[in-house]
Amino acid sequence: MSLFDRVVIPVASEKDAEATCDAALERIESAGGRVIALHVIEKGGGVPDKASVEQREERADDIFDIVRKRCSDAGISCETKLAFGTDVAETIFDIADEVDATAIAFTPRGGSRWVKLLTGDVMLSLISDTNRPVVVLPDAEED
Repeated sequence: MSLFDRVVIPVASEKDAEATCDAALERIESAGGRVIALHVIEKGGGVPDKASVEQREERADDIFDIVRKRCSDAGISCETKLAFGTDVAETIFDIADEVDATAIAFTPRGGSRWVKLLTGDVMLSLISDTNRPVVVLPDAEED
């Protein structure tokens, strides 16, 4: 079994989907793997949401369209999952468990240290609290 057999790639935005696909798909294709693209809609835990569920689901569809097209162009099997949770990293782990993922692969998202400190750092949780391999991919735009 390869590290890239069943890879969960969490995608938060269109730009994130493009960057993650640019960095991951060649590796996944060469391993004969498949992609499980995951978008987590963060729930506020009693706080009013910034956008309606319908708006967030439409945005997720736009993000998934990018991943589906890129995977199709690369000849990679792709499944999409939409999940809701108050803790994004925990939700990613739950879905990875559900699909028996061989790895979680992502491209770090930008943001200042202050923003990460105040909002919680999903990347740090993904790396430090995982029960499976996590692949942090380079962002081609930052090379």
